[in-house]
Amino acid sequence: MADFPKLGAMAVVLHAGRALLVRRSKAPDKGLWGFPGGHVEPGETALAAAARELLEETGVIATPRGYLTNLDIIRRGEDGALRHHYLLAGVVCDYVSGTPRAADDALEAAWIAPDALDGMRCSAHVAEIIALATRATPTAPGAVPLVHLSRNT
Repeated sequence: MADFPKLGAMAVVLHAGRALLVRRSKAPDKGLWGFPGGHVEPGETALAAAARELLEETGVIATPRGYLTNLDIIRRGEDGALRHHYLLAGVVCDYVSGTPRAADDALEAAWIAPDALDGMRCSAHVAEIIALATRATPTAPGAVPLVHLSRNT
């Protein structure tokens, strides 16, 4: 069985005009701000994984509403060899409760206004995904995602 791609889920949570983001403590994207998320465990849906990772990384409870987008992250070494390939499911989650606190593999967790992103070092497509979440209705499980974003580096 191939090691790639690895399936992950991102929790996209908007509340009071701000998005919940974490600053990563581990590679890939160490030190960058992005959505809480991580690997989908065997037998787990991406929706459930997004809610679980959100709670583990931030202490925030949210209800997964549906799929917003998917994101391919493909990274190659200087020799052209494939180093990482992640397929991330962006899951819109409705905030329920909790104050963000960094835990698990997050250095920081905070509600960030979209206009504050300009001066921040962020993972791929954070601003675009926030914009999608503010204007789009997520698809039901099993439906085609609204938008596919790709980053091949």
